[in-house]
Amino acid sequence: MELAEQIVLVTGGGRGLGSSIVQAFAARGARVVINYRYSAEAAGELAAGYGPEHAVALQADVTDAGQVSVMLEQARSHFGSAVTTVVNNALADFSFNGDARSGAGDISWADFEAQFGGSVRGALNTTQQALEGMRGHGFGRIINVGTNLFQNPVVPYHDYTAAKAALLSLTRTMAKDLGQHNIAVNMVSGGLLRTTDASAATPEEVFDYIAASTPLGKVTTPAEFADAILFFASPWARSVTGQNLVVDGGLVMD
Repeated sequence: MELAEQIVLVTGGGRGLGSSIVQAFAARGARVVINYRYSAEAAGELAAGYGPEHAVALQADVTDAGQVSVMLEQARSHFGSAVTTVVNNALADFSFNGDARSGAGDISWADFEAQFGGSVRGALNTTQQALEGMRGHGFGRIINVGTNLFQNPVVPYHDYTAAKAALLSLTRTMAKDLGQHNIAVNMVSGGLLRTTDASAATPEEVFDYIAASTPLGKVTTPAEFADAILFFASPWARSVTGQNLVVDGGLVMD
């Protein structure tokens, strides 16, 4: 299915990386559901820029399956057809500031629960609630947002990294299970992005260090990251599923 024919749900789409993903799909003619939890004003302004034929902002906490079900039904009613493509971008509250993170000796299980809820439970809910519509289309694309900290755990983001590692496992098991329905499930993993709300607390010297460590000599932007997500949704990736693509300027090569 061409990008312009798709109805795309972007979770956490009202701001930060999510807004860049929304803009990337909308620029190619896709109809976009901009999910938000608290960012009603930002999501509404983003949707208004494209008009109701191309974008709608819908509130839902993706960790609540009931709210996700209502959101998807609202999207179907708005666009007249079910969502074909889901980008699981929503992130539980988190600040990428290594100096402020809990170490191995004092991090709590509650921290892990929060991150697993946002990353794994959220993706499970959106996947399950979107399945009926995708099967009806005979087409589906699920793209999960991961991290390069699997391969390069330079900062002790124990809870965040563990949750994203579990999401990678879910990506691959779902890919195996859903391929029979022409539903592909993949992950795009970035490093620190310059700049999102989550990385706003990152000291400038950290950005400079990362840039100097990459073959491309720069820190990846949200727009550049969004381009890779478009690839997995596009016909160019029609035979790709269960994969994790690292998009970080070559910092991690795996």
